[in-house]
Amino acid sequence: MDNVLLRISEIGIVPVVKIDDAEKAVPLAKALYAGGLPVVEITLRTVPAAEALRRIAAEVPEMLLGAGTVLTCQHADAAVDAGARFIVSPGTNQRVVRHCQEMGVLIVPGVVTPTEIEAALELGLEVLKFFPAEPSGGLPMIKALSAPYPGIRFIPTGGISAANVADYLRNEKILACGGSWMVKDTAINDSEFGKIQSMARKAADIVKAVREGH
Repeated sequence: MDNVLLRISEIGIVPVVKIDDAEKAVPLAKALYAGGLPVVEITLRTVPAAEALRRIAAEVPEMLLGAGTVLTCQHADAAVDAGARFIVSPGTNQRVVRHCQEMGVLIVPGVVTPTEIEAALELGLEVLKFFPAEPSGGLPMIKALSAPYPGIRFIPTGGISAANVADYLRNEKILACGGSWMVKDTAINDSEFGKIQSMARKAADIVKAVREGH
């Protein structure tokens, strides 16, 4: 398995962040790291996202840094230039996937149907984002999709919360889960980094409990 994927699997939960102020990026990353989640996916939905990536890469290099909502090859280039070590996209764009593969950068594109999974298989992918997870049938849908595609594992994102993440993580087809409940926009914008650290710790504790069979 790719080393980045292996690390994501070990951590279990990927905080998915929409950031409106690059000044918040470093304290946010430090809070997540201190809380036991040494990974973050900064979505390219806002203007400051690339600067946030650059600052985290420079000042919190111990974080496994990813970029989400990558829709074009140009987005992928900008994210990698800013320090992203993995790329996440909401859908499976063949051109973007191949571009990332040519760069040697991990990409986890989104799927929600058998046709999309088969398109991803053609591209040599074995770990896919299932998005939007809960609105698309959640864990029962993933279980159904897994039957004809036994080699595929998923990182479900969308509607994942502290209330249901353990159920997902207990399934062998789930590599990790993406979620934003510990990094709410309001908490970031209000600089509530102590609260974010606490929420991250609770999320990390859920992963630990699942892995220990509790």
